[in-house]
Amino acid sequence: MSTPPHRWIAVAAFALFLAFPPTFAIYCDEDDCYDLLGVSQSANSSEIKKAYYKLSLKYHPDKNPDPESRKLFVKVANAYEILKDETTREQYDYAIAHPEEVFYNTARYYRAYYGHKTDTRAVLVGLLIVISAFQYLNQWTRYTQAISMVKKTPAYKNKLKALELERKGGVGNKKKGQKQSDKNIEEGLDKELELQIKGAEKPSFWGLLAVQFLLLPYTLSKLLLWKGAWFWRYQVKKAPYSWDDACYLTQRSLRVAPDAWGNIDESTKEDLVQRHLWEKPNMDNYVADMRKEWKRRR
Repeated sequence: MSTPPHRWIAVAAFALFLAFPPTFAIYCDEDDCYDLLGVSQSANSSEIKKAYYKLSLKYHPDKNPDPESRKLFVKVANAYEILKDETTREQYDYAIAHPEEVFYNTARYYRAYYGHKTDTRAVLVGLLIVISAFQYLNQWTRYTQAISMVKKTPAYKNKLKALELERKGGVGNKKKGQKQSDKNIEEGLDKELELQIKGAEKPSFWGLLAVQFLLLPYTLSKLLLWKGAWFWRYQVKKAPYSWDDACYLTQRSLRVAPDAWGNIDESTKEDLVQRHLWEKPNMDNYVADMRKEWKRRR
């Protein structure tokens, strides 16, 4: 005959109660906070305060030389810290009334006693520093790996040889002490090429999350100022778009990255800007033309 489910639940609850001490014990150890102060659970804040001052004078180490008085004084002071605050007192009363809710009461206790002691600003600063450190390390690792791969390509090696011949005046002979010179040439080539690989750029101090967070007020104010100037110039005064602003609108309409836009030749840029692609009808016509062109080439 199987055991009813409710009996298993009762057994589990009883086992849990035996395995863990009552959670109200984490407040004043094995003592009752109210008993330590000599007040009832219904005592008001004034009575609790009065009882504490009376006991603190009795057990304070400066007043009572008995070694046990110091231990009692610490217990009394701890009980007062718990009961003088409405929040912690409410939590303690709840733990007394519901000793079976072990994990819930324990979590409330540690959140109350340790959560508020940590300065949120310090936590935020520490978190930003840690994230920025990992961000920099990750970007530097990706950058060095990408550079290492580029140096293995034939294009890089050919460029290195060309630069070496250029610096040596077209003479390609090798001498005994030439290794250091070759190393210097390669280091110089790294600087001249200014290798920037998309997705693995060299890490920058200004790109770190912590720095961007510190500069956030400046960035927002600058953005608002730019938005205000844009609104005044083109919405209120109805002025024609400048070349740079028209390029920006075109680039945004085409969803082209800034570096990709910079690689487009000037004649193509001028043709795209003159189409006024930031206006929806013009953009729709341009997309239709591109589709026709693509089908024609197929």
